[in-house]
Amino acid sequence: MIKVLIVDDSAIVRQVLSTELSKARDIEVVGTAVDPYVARDKIVSLKPDVITLDIEMPRMDGLTFLAKLMKFHPMPVIVVSSLSAKGSETALRALEIGAVEVIGKPGGAYSVGEVAKDLTNKIRAAATVRCVKNKAPAKHREVAHHHAGAMLATTHKILAIGASTGGTEAIKEVLTRMPRNTPGTLLVQHMPEKFTASFAERLDSLCAMEVREARNNDAVVPGVALLAPGNFHMVLRRSGAKYFVEVKDGPRVHHQRPAVDVTFHSVARVAGTNSVGAVLTGMGADGAAGLLAMRQAGAHTLAQDEASCVVFGMPKECIKAEAAEHVVPLTEMAAKICEQLARKVAITA
Repeated sequence: MIKVLIVDDSAIVRQVLSTELSKARDIEVVGTAVDPYVARDKIVSLKPDVITLDIEMPRMDGLTFLAKLMKFHPMPVIVVSSLSAKGSETALRALEIGAVEVIGKPGGAYSVGEVAKDLTNKIRAAATVRCVKNKAPAKHREVAHHHAGAMLATTHKILAIGASTGGTEAIKEVLTRMPRNTPGTLLVQHMPEKFTASFAERLDSLCAMEVREARNNDAVVPGVALLAPGNFHMVLRRSGAKYFVEVKDGPRVHHQRPAVDVTFHSVARVAGTNSVGAVLTGMGADGAAGLLAMRQAGAHTLAQDEASCVVFGMPKECIKAEAAEHVVPLTEMAAKICEQLARKVAITA
């Protein structure tokens, strides 16, 4: 049984989440807290396995509490946040501090049922996470510029990266180590709508290459990474020798939109041997079939290793399906991707 503590200043939210989560046979809501001070005492007495945490609360804000928690008593935390522009920036900071996931509160585009189902699955994944005490943040700017000197041949190559739980920090780790003329890059991170624009802006401020949220018909060119926008799939297209993306609606795949498989399958069809695919940390199986299609089309493929994953779900499925040529620690992923991109590719018509 997974023991959960709900921390939120809204009595309605506490009641709704408690009611919905209690419907899961493997989850027990052991308590609720109106603010971090109450939460602190209940963590000691109730010993929850996972905490859901609001950001804006009285007496102590959620980020301050999260930072203290990850420093002195690290444990899996899922941020349940409103989806305002300001909230998305704050939520990204929460992920940097150590939160496992961020989801939106019920309301607006997100029904109670949708949020409850999503949160239930994320709690199950979070319960498997190995938390460690916070370390000093890496100097990503210096890393990015250090590697920018290792220039890459970029003609007609595509890099595709997919991730989910723990992926915001994993993608940042990889991209900040990539040179400024990295081949056109497609990023798919399971993330709510409105969060992806802020995530792209954050990456853009840290990376040598340009990073932005994808727009329909954006060209895929060296030095630019396009992030699939929340609630939309991103598909690679080709016109002559030029690549571009289509951003579109469509059914969820593996309960996700954007889905890694949708993007990877399009890369397999359109770029084939001229592509490299990587699946990073994440819950579920999204990306395994797409990465296998890429490998069968002649692409070079990689998966993050278990030891460095926050959740060894998506990479594990890729390895089981024999979709990954290489299984790589996160700290070595950027170098391995560069190595694969530098390998000679077949000439296609």
